[in-house]
Amino acid sequence: MLADTRSYQDKSQAAVLKQLNTTTDGLTSNEAKKRLAQYGPNAIPEQKRNNLLDFLKRYWGPMPWLLELAIVLTLILGHDTESIIIFVLLTINAVIGFVQSNNSQKAVALLKKKLEIMATVRRDQAWQALAASQVVPGDIVQLKIGAIVPADLAIIAGNVTVDQSALTGESLPATASAGDLLYSGSIVKSGEVQAVVLNTGTTTYFGQTVTLVKTAKPKSKQEELMLAIVRYMLYLGIAASVIVAIYGLYLHESPVFILSFVLIFLIGSVPVALPAVLTIVQAVGAMALSKKGIIVSRLTSLEDAASIDIFCFDKTGTITQNKLSIIACQPLTGYTAEQLLDAAGLTADQEHPDAIDQAVLNYAAEIKHPLDFSKRQQFTPFDFATKRTEAVITTCDHRQMRVIKGAVPTILALYAKQHPADTAPASAAIQQLATANAKKGYRSLAVASVVDSQMALVGVLAIADPPRADSASMLARLKNLGIKPMMITGDSVPIARDVAEQVGIGTKILPAKALKTGTAADKIQLIHESDGFANVFPHDKYQIVKLLQEDGHLVGMTGDGVNDAPALKQAELGTAVSSASDVAKASASIILTHPGLHDIIAAITTSRQTYQRMLTWVINKITKVIEIIILFTLGFFWLKVSLVSLLGMSLLVFANDFATMSIATDNVQSTAGPNQWRLGPLTAASGVLGLWFALVDLMIVWLGLNQFHLSLPVLQTAVLIGLVFNSQFRLLIVRERSHFWTSWPSRTLLAVNLFTIIIFALLALTGWLMPAISSPLLVTILLLTLAATIVLDFLKVAVFRWLKIA
Repeated sequence: MLADTRSYQDKSQAAVLKQLNTTTDGLTSNEAKKRLAQYGPNAIPEQKRNNLLDFLKRYWGPMPWLLELAIVLTLILGHDTESIIIFVLLTINAVIGFVQSNNSQKAVALLKKKLEIMATVRRDQAWQALAASQVVPGDIVQLKIGAIVPADLAIIAGNVTVDQSALTGESLPATASAGDLLYSGSIVKSGEVQAVVLNTGTTTYFGQTVTLVKTAKPKSKQEELMLAIVRYMLYLGIAASVIVAIYGLYLHESPVFILSFVLIFLIGSVPVALPAVLTIVQAVGAMALSKKGIIVSRLTSLEDAASIDIFCFDKTGTITQNKLSIIACQPLTGYTAEQLLDAAGLTADQEHPDAIDQAVLNYAAEIKHPLDFSKRQQFTPFDFATKRTEAVITTCDHRQMRVIKGAVPTILALYAKQHPADTAPASAAIQQLATANAKKGYRSLAVASVVDSQMALVGVLAIADPPRADSASMLARLKNLGIKPMMITGDSVPIARDVAEQVGIGTKILPAKALKTGTAADKIQLIHESDGFANVFPHDKYQIVKLLQEDGHLVGMTGDGVNDAPALKQAELGTAVSSASDVAKASASIILTHPGLHDIIAAITTSRQTYQRMLTWVINKITKVIEIIILFTLGFFWLKVSLVSLLGMSLLVFANDFATMSIATDNVQSTAGPNQWRLGPLTAASGVLGLWFALVDLMIVWLGLNQFHLSLPVLQTAVLIGLVFNSQFRLLIVRERSHFWTSWPSRTLLAVNLFTIIIFALLALTGWLMPAISSPLLVTILLLTLAATIVLDFLKVAVFRWLKIA
């Protein structure tokens, strides 16, 4: 466990080796074999996926059960054609869902691949190159520059600098020597060490992250939405079925007749195409984002992102550049910034610069200050023993000058040793600069010179990982969209606070340990009152996202490293930035391919457009269900017959549910704030619209009986055509929350709308699949439904405003 790994840190080398029952000569092959059997491979278990079972599962669940029940009932009633139609609908949903299924196992596979590296291990008193998966606790390993740390280790000899930014979020390279820990997945940037293996596989720091990635599973808002809509519609269908069944029994109707009526209600109530429509609408949004360089890896995130009200941002590599930069040159009195930069630059390693040397060289290039390395006569690279770099250069007056660069305590200690009697003024000035920098979250690098054995302090370089140029503007736009940004980082509190203030997030940054105590309610309140958290580990990020979700928030999260992966997967909109590791990308919902964060705005606005399209489909569907229930119930009490046949009902599903898939291409506007599915008000508004359309349908029945003197089969065709026309005209008004003429629908929607009307008009006139009706009756139905829809548009606007549907 990770806690056990930390417990080694306070122990002596001998105590660590004794606890692990090993020596500096390593293990024997036999002992390693035993431990491999005991602890398992140093790898991440991968759960295999059965594609056939995954596909068949799509025939199992509340929605498929209802359709399968309808298939059984139609077979019992002898309506084979209707059974086939319903089965086709069910299979369409299954195929679309299977094709667009998420790749949740990719993250674990990539994490496993990450450990498939080679390690230099001491076995049988000899160094051997072994696959990292064969490393066991107690092994002695050797690491050099460029090596990936294969497991959690305790250093027993040597010194290194390591890049842990992908694991901890710490932007500055860390130094480690004997007694310090190295975590699996870190990268050795310089130095060489021998270390003993503490933990392997899933018990490493890296493995704990894997466990969190596998555990992380955001609550599916899409699934909740579908089940809620089905439940609402089913309640209405069941209520109507009970009423009709009781009245049918009172009239002594046959059980077959009553069962047929119940089946019509069932087919009319179940939103058959909802899963397919939702997937297609999301896929269209994903395609639009892909053209902007944003890859959507989890389609459901596009629906959920519309409701996001809190967005958590990782600092390193996301808000900042993940690149050390010189923030300021701060020379002491008597020196210029150019002289300070010359001294710091000429002590940089040109061939193999570390992160700090690279920052100095980059800064000189940015301000176009040339560094004359021909003046350098001698160079001593960074030494772990002295903790400084040195160079001997020739000055303008041809004297030899030794320049020294290192951490402030190192340089001040050296200065005090050479000038014990007169160190206060210069040392105090350097210390004052370093303290001021530290309060801003900057790291200070001191520079000194030695001429004729006389040492002088030149000044300080302030170093930090600066924000990206677009971070502040992007976060300001995000706030305008009604979303609260928060910073979640593994860096220190001062650094996090400074960056958060620069980009406009705020200054109330708390340490993650503040969330270690108190109740869940206390923790949630603390999160709400803060602008972010620092010193976080992967579990802390994951916990913050989970706590916010449990409090009813939908959460976005950005990141680029392994340490971000669990939170990225848990969040409704996990966003991997362009520089993200494969692990982070596989865990995220969307992946940015451009530097910076402006594409997040595009993702949010596109998700809100996706929501608007889906909202239109849902309003249209609920309205249709209410229309059918009112029409058929009142029609049965009025005429004691079913106003639409089973086959007609099946055709109506295609006309309303599947033809309206074109809504995925509609022209819509993004809302100014987060969206929320409020099915209560939606049902109420749809109830008003449904009642109106039911009255229009009843008017068609009255006209058919009293003006056109239709028989029952022909009357059923007339009612079916009225329902089809209503559904197509209704789509054109409910797509717009204001009056229908406020915006134009897309060409595709208009084309499909017109095509559906024409096809059903031809079916009705020719008598194919249904009894034929006359052209005067068809024109009457067309004009009546069109006029009624235009009148209804004014009522719709008032109802939507009253119920705050936007």
